[in-house]
Amino acid sequence: MAQETGYIESIAGPVVKCGGLPSVRMYEVVRVGKEKLIGEVIEVSEDICTVQCYEETSGLAPGEPVITTGDTLSVELGPGLIGSIYDGIQRPLPDLRDLSGDFITRGLTVEGLDKTKKWKFHPTVKVGDKVIPGDIIGEVPETGIITSKIMIPLGIEGEIVEIAKGEHTVIETICKVKDSHDDIHEVTMMQKTPVRVGRPFKERVHLNTPLITGQRVIDTFMPQAKGGTGAIPGGFGTGKTVTLHQFAKWADAQVVVYVGCGERGNEMTEALEEWPHLKDPKSGRPLMERTVLIANTSNMPVAAREASIYVAVTIAEYFRDQGYDVALMADSTSRWAEALREISGRLGQLPSEEGYPAYLGSRLAQFYERGGRVKALGSDDRLGSITLCGAVSPPGGDFSEPVTQATLRIVKVFWALDKDLAARRFFPAINTLTSYSLYHKTLEAWHKEHLGPDWPDLVREAMAILQKDQELREIVQLVGPDALPESERAILEAARMIKEDFLTQSALHEIDTFCPIGKTYRMLRIIINFARKMMKAVQMGVSVRRILEFSVLDNIARMKIAPWDSYDKTMDTIEKKMEREFQSLSSEIEHPEITAPS
Repeated sequence: MAQETGYIESIAGPVVKCGGLPSVRMYEVVRVGKEKLIGEVIEVSEDICTVQCYEETSGLAPGEPVITTGDTLSVELGPGLIGSIYDGIQRPLPDLRDLSGDFITRGLTVEGLDKTKKWKFHPTVKVGDKVIPGDIIGEVPETGIITSKIMIPLGIEGEIVEIAKGEHTVIETICKVKDSHDDIHEVTMMQKTPVRVGRPFKERVHLNTPLITGQRVIDTFMPQAKGGTGAIPGGFGTGKTVTLHQFAKWADAQVVVYVGCGERGNEMTEALEEWPHLKDPKSGRPLMERTVLIANTSNMPVAAREASIYVAVTIAEYFRDQGYDVALMADSTSRWAEALREISGRLGQLPSEEGYPAYLGSRLAQFYERGGRVKALGSDDRLGSITLCGAVSPPGGDFSEPVTQATLRIVKVFWALDKDLAARRFFPAINTLTSYSLYHKTLEAWHKEHLGPDWPDLVREAMAILQKDQELREIVQLVGPDALPESERAILEAARMIKEDFLTQSALHEIDTFCPIGKTYRMLRIIINFARKMMKAVQMGVSVRRILEFSVLDNIARMKIAPWDSYDKTMDTIEKKMEREFQSLSSEIEHPEITAPS
């Protein structure tokens, strides 16, 4: 498409109205002003189009040129994505720093992938093979963890007439395909994909496998499915970012895409400095070898914040189509919604509740619906998934505000962060009684098979204890714990063990920061078995105070720091010791004269 040159008519923050572009299309990328700032068309009328600029517009003046490019906002996909750090429109931040120093200069154009680096391509097909869109034709060992799979792009189908093994850049031809009309199509390792629409796939499949996060409270009470959607709302200081960082570090996903959407710069700096030094618990390799970071901080242009989550989810879809399980963390969707509100306000659109645009809910749904577990395009039945987890930052911790409510209508897992828990230094500060997951039933078969048939009963019993504890706490505040019968004091003690010895988890401890699901199961089983035995002993007349003298309680309190590779041995020892101490208690009950005072 031929380029057109128009002119700036008016400027309102990141919104620029342009004239003289009769053939411009919606969502077309344009270059604005003498510095050629990057912008995207978001409204078209008869003779005026409206552009949102992804860079600071101060200094622009009416009459300056606006040039169309003919392209929509797209990302470059191929080897080189893993380990990269991008801004909101896929410009590599290290390259921007090399060009302009610590402060990004306007109008810089930096390509998303390195076009000079050579990658070692290993073909998995041969000359004469038939291929269709989505078929894998070769592999590139990108990092020590991830192997990038090169796929036939959309619109190409036919017979392979040439395949080139060896080292190539992402823009060099590695394969030639002859279609049914004898036309030759050249295939490179790079694909360019628009971000506003999802990449196609064959079909969605059932979500029946959990995404193990390594966080006990989540894996036990509010499990997430691979391909599922979740939201983590909470007020300032409740630990949203730390929890999402824990997800990104330890989640049972092969690829992690983390987008800092409008967050504070110091939080993204912490991630950028810390993650390259962290080790993946499965492979022992650096975590950055399976991570893509997108940093669009609160001091960056607001329009780029709106684009950043679409860039992130498109990158995630690319790895999903290769057959990988991808976890995408968006921190936070509230800042993204604020960008929508600012742009819509400058466009003069009719505001809805609290000034947000009327289409807030539909835009959120469009984003979350791009998650899921699917069969990818291609000849084989290749399964891949995108699990979407978004942080929400409601002002004052008010969950009734529009972004939180619109998100809760869409997602199936809700992790509610509690300000009171955070104030008591109880982390993760997730309120188990107000949070929920709609995946319990679909994941039950997996849990029974891989953990134990008693897993659902353990979870239900633990939740019942916590609910009863909440009821008793109100009574304790009025009359004190001594007024309660022994059976209810036993419930309070069981709840304390669940909360302190199981639910609390330190993100800073080298072992407790991540808990394998097998260890989580053993810990919960020990605590629930102790609670059952304690209830039975109390019914037989034993006081709770006597049971609290057991030395095994110290072992139970320390089992969370049992090493990952030897926790089974530790748990076996605790279970045997617990049996001995309760058997000793039974002996005292049968022969009370042994312990009677002289």
